[in-house]
Amino acid sequence: MFRMIAEVMIMREEEKKRTSQNSSLQRFFKKRWVFPAIYLASAAIILTGVLWFQSSGSKDLAEEEYNYSEDLPGTATNENEPAVPVNTSLENFAMPVLDEDAVEIYKQFYDTEASKEEQEAALVSYENTYYPNKGIDIVGKDGKSFDVTASLSGTVVRAAEDSLFGNIVEIEHAEGVITVYQSLSDVVVKQGDAVEQGQVIAKAGKNLFNKDAQTHVHFEVRNNGIAVNPLEIFEKPITSLEENESVSEEQPAEEETPAADEDTEKSPADEEKSEEDENTDASIGMATA
Repeated sequence: MFRMIAEVMIMREEEKKRTSQNSSLQRFFKKRWVFPAIYLASAAIILTGVLWFQSSGSKDLAEEEYNYSEDLPGTATNENEPAVPVNTSLENFAMPVLDEDAVEIYKQFYDTEASKEEQEAALVSYENTYYPNKGIDIVGKDGKSFDVTASLSGTVVRAAEDSLFGNIVEIEHAEGVITVYQSLSDVVVKQGDAVEQGQVIAKAGKNLFNKDAQTHVHFEVRNNGIAVNPLEIFEKPITSLEENESVSEEQPAEEETPAADEDTEKSPADEEKSEEDENTDASIGMATA
């Protein structure tokens, strides 16, 4: 009997508690600020989720674009593309020697607009035939060998030995410009090397084509295959070559051995008598120093 009364009392207490909780919850939701607060909180959660998703997607897209650009030709990460120094366009042509005070010009560039005396002085004699000098020949004042340097920063596109012109190095620069170094010894660069302006690439040596110069370096500047007078562009940028494109004739390949067109050596008097024939023959059968 007492047990049944106790259970009934317990059930009534539990029912009162549930009723009290429901009443409290109802009173809470009846307050005016409850639903706006719930709405704002929900909106904040949704907005935060959207922003996080967009940020994550943008990051993944940026990483994909970066990975794609790594394989583009010319980028720093492409190992198959030779690096071209970016400061080439800011450099001025420099004398291709380590110590300018220790050298001098042995033979000048053959300029078609120069006087007859200057043109005669710029001819190279080989096997009884005269050939216009398409560069300058530099010798040491003491007659000894000296260090040869890159006139501009660039990439070595040729480093070879020629039986007539000696060791040859060609360096390619921006704007289609190539500098040529012949009659070298102790070459320390190879094809594909990136060199900086003033970097030692070899030493002055000898060749068969210009024996009279003894130990020297023959230096040329070519603009799209056209030989340009180096003395006119030293201390000037590559852009200065645009003003000199029509000054010189096109330079034939070094491998073409000059043919002896005459049995006897030409004299300056002969050159004066047949100036037009000389220029024509020289441009056709010329070989560079």
